[in-house]
Amino acid sequence: MNMVDSSDARPANIDPAEWDARVALAACYRLVAIMGLDDLIYNHISMRVPGRDDQFLINPYGLLFEEITASSLVRIDLNGNKVAPSPYAVNVAGFVIHGAIHRHRHDAACVLHTHSDASIAVSAQAHGLLPLSQFAMRFYQRQAFHDYEGVAIDLDEQTRLIEHFGTQPVMLLRNHGVITTGRTPGEAFMLLYYFERAARIQLDMQAAVAGGAGPIIAPSHAVCEKAARQFWEHEGDILIAGEREWPGFLRKLDRLDPSYRT
Repeated sequence: MNMVDSSDARPANIDPAEWDARVALAACYRLVAIMGLDDLIYNHISMRVPGRDDQFLINPYGLLFEEITASSLVRIDLNGNKVAPSPYAVNVAGFVIHGAIHRHRHDAACVLHTHSDASIAVSAQAHGLLPLSQFAMRFYQRQAFHDYEGVAIDLDEQTRLIEHFGTQPVMLLRNHGVITTGRTPGEAFMLLYYFERAARIQLDMQAAVAGGAGPIIAPSHAVCEKAARQFWEHEGDILIAGEREWPGFLRKLDRLDPSYRT
């Protein structure tokens, strides 16, 4: 395997902090593709430019997630304007959704949005993700909902999207998909991973019940809330999502294809 030294690949006009952010964000795109959760050239993952509250990095419109590299990411401001040279355009829906969140959610350095089959199926259920597995407990009463309004290209939807999101780490876009947020791409990615696992398990359980299996057993409210607090308050040896897992995922990417670092 030929490891790519990402510091050697850094263009002279990009400072080291931004380059590190670009490498991490490009890795997140590649991992979402490996999981099969990408949607052709659509969906978006963004990351605030370090030291700038008014600019973020997002995917070049037209590239598959598996093609994205650190240098191909587009740097834009909160109004959707490119602030660094790039041959690529940015998806309007990506700017509408991500620009709104980055403007109002300063805790959300990374914003990840996908259209996976499982997340869409769960988003259309009245109560969204149900506390039916340990994967799901992390999100117990910690998921927001935003009703479908059409393709997200109207700027006036930003106000409602932010109002509905509040301070939750995850939001289900009804009939559309899911958004996860994180302090890092690693955290946003791992929340997506756990949400996706939980959503698939929920659908499998519901299919089993429809097929004649017995009723689903769910823990009590008190137990669900206890488990959620354990995750979010990092009780015992539980860390922030991604702190332990992310380095392993980067090693996996470096074995498979380290070109994301260029």
